[in-house]
Amino acid sequence: MATSDKLIEVKNLKKYYNGEAIKALDDVSVDINKGDVMVIIGPSGSGKSTFLRSLNLLEVPTSGSIVFEGVDITQKKGPDGKKLNIDLHRQKMGMVFQHFNLFPHKTILQNMTLAPMKVKGVSQAEAEKKALELLDRVGLKDRAGAYPIQLSGGQKQRVAIVRALAMEPDVMLFDEPTSALDPEMVGEVLDVMKRLAKQGMTMVVVTHEMGFAREVGNRVLFMADGKLLEEGTPDAIFNHPQNPRLQDFLSKVL
Repeated sequence: MATSDKLIEVKNLKKYYNGEAIKALDDVSVDINKGDVMVIIGPSGSGKSTFLRSLNLLEVPTSGSIVFEGVDITQKKGPDGKKLNIDLHRQKMGMVFQHFNLFPHKTILQNMTLAPMKVKGVSQAEAEKKALELLDRVGLKDRAGAYPIQLSGGQKQRVAIVRALAMEPDVMLFDEPTSALDPEMVGEVLDVMKRLAKQGMTMVVVTHEMGFAREVGNRVLFMADGKLLEEGTPDAIFNHPQNPRLQDFLSKVL
């Protein structure tokens, strides 16, 4: 599944607030390889979302480095000495949030085509063709002309996922993508994510869905108090947890 090709190298990542009073991230280091489906679990306030949002600098770390495809994106300048264009790197990272962040005044098709046309310069015809193909993949091609308000939460999140895919990213970041959904809609979103994983998409997923972590992830990270306390395969994390904090956490959520 995963190769040894490093896509993202995170080294000694720290994010402090109020001086050092709040350590949202406390010296986190991890490599994310191409093809990984890395699932991050842990109690609320453990730093999971801060870590995920740091990967594309939505959260700017206090210190540490994030090397994405060979470029340290925490630096002001790229390897060529020119000012680093973080937006170029963000284009290669699809991001899906808890709340779908769709433009309410635009149709689903317009939501899908906006970034490819504006950012990548794709023609409207090409962008629409690709958007309809992606919507078809998640069973929503017939809703292309609808507005977000006309869709259920699960449908909106499926649109948010394929909207990110329309940019052809190298990695997809999911920040608790099912936590704002009604329970009966969670499955339809997880199914889309499972299919993505099977197709080899590199994914980093912050979630409370332990079943998904167990079934789809190839690596699971456990975070608490801003620290990465344990990482391993789903089998190792769920069936043979070593860290007492992880054992306690699993006893409450499984």
